[in-house]
Amino acid sequence: MTVFRDAFLSVINSATPGNLDELSAKLDAAGNTLEYRRYVESLFEILIAGRLLAPGGTFLEDGTPASSFSIFQAHDDLASIRKYVEVFHKLMRRYKYLQRGFEETLKNLLQYINKFNAQDTDKLALATGLFCSSGLASLNVLSVLFKEHLVREGLSLQFVTTVFKTYLIDQSVEQFGLNLHKAGMGERLLDFFPPSKRDEDSFARHFQAEDMKQLVSFQNKKQLVLLKDTVIENVCALLEEGKIPECVTFLNTTVKESGLTEQELIPLIWAGVMKSADWGTRVDQIDNQILKTVQQHHKLLAAFCTSPKTEIALLQTIQINFYEDARFMKQFRSVTQLLYKNDVLSESAILYWAEKGSKPQGRTAMMKQMEPFIHWLKNASDEEESEDEE
Repeated sequence: MTVFRDAFLSVINSATPGNLDELSAKLDAAGNTLEYRRYVESLFEILIAGRLLAPGGTFLEDGTPASSFSIFQAHDDLASIRKYVEVFHKLMRRYKYLQRGFEETLKNLLQYINKFNAQDTDKLALATGLFCSSGLASLNVLSVLFKEHLVREGLSLQFVTTVFKTYLIDQSVEQFGLNLHKAGMGERLLDFFPPSKRDEDSFARHFQAEDMKQLVSFQNKKQLVLLKDTVIENVCALLEEGKIPECVTFLNTTVKESGLTEQELIPLIWAGVMKSADWGTRVDQIDNQILKTVQQHHKLLAAFCTSPKTEIALLQTIQINFYEDARFMKQFRSVTQLLYKNDVLSESAILYWAEKGSKPQGRTAMMKQMEPFIHWLKNASDEEESEDEE
């Protein structure tokens, strides 16, 4: 290892200081004689930290001078770090087999950020953001920062904040979220926070103060998706157990605690109702099953269809659901009539839906299916108006 180190340092230090193109050319050529594949870890420790690491994260002290090139040797600004990172890109484009070892070495270094000085740690965070945003490493390298002592001391949060801020300069927050999910860390952003600050309010305050509102918005949307999934699962579970009163209580509590409106809640209730039913029956029994399910749970739907807006929301939800699952398509009118009969949907809501409230999905087929019922409602309405005038 020390033989390779000395030879590799000789290559680096032979380049003109600051001439990164010359350095890249020398590193490229040296790969033909030095055993890069065998000493991947040593190679990247030198290129990142300038020296080899001893067990425990301290530097190996044997009198060998540090490398003239390393991330730790760069100026502490993004433009300088970006130029240094380009050297890594050129090297790994030439020797693709280095990338896997690079990611492992980077992960190993990150677990020792408490051993480096603040300036070197900041440079490493900037470089890590660039490594990850450009695809040289995955965000999974940050998983070592979940170590309890690093989180407790606030070092993990400080480090990933710089990484995220750097990453989002070159990539969208949507791409960030996708890559975070691929790294198995999609639900773990709060785990970088010390235990006393591990909540959504602390998350928002921290990243807003860092001028990272897009990340706060991303987290809010993600939490909303999780909340909605949880509501659907709980509604399904309670209905399967026949606990409709408990389901109403749960949903009322959800409205109070989450800030969800009844209009936002209705699609979730419908999804829970549909999920609770057994659709494994024969195709010729699906029609009866959907009507049986709606009849069984219409009171739950009625409890939260308390305004024209929520009634329209329910109709639109059913329309889209039946459009996406063709098994139910021909029962749209029958379900609507059943909900009308049970006072879940009002005449005015149905007529408004038909005139201007329907969604594009399956509109033509469903409007044709609804024509007789709409005609009947309009005539009934006209008759009531005539009676009132008399």
